[in-house]
Amino acid sequence: MPKQKTHSGAKKRFKVTGSGKITHEQSNRRHLLEVKSSKRMRKLESDQVVAKADQKKVKRLLGR
Repeated sequence: MPKQKTHSGAKKRFKVTGSGKITHEQSNRRHLLEVKSSKRMRKLESDQVVAKADQKKVKRLLGR
């Protein structure tokens, strides 16, 4: 049986940490940045852990 390929869209969007958690970047950091406050932009800088409900789907896409 052939190997499962990693989903090329998912590998660009998700990262697996050393402890096995899956993280992703937050949205709203691409454009119209003048409107958004500095406080809001700082909060959006950090990566977030993928929701528990979506972890199984994302792991399958990443081939894990």
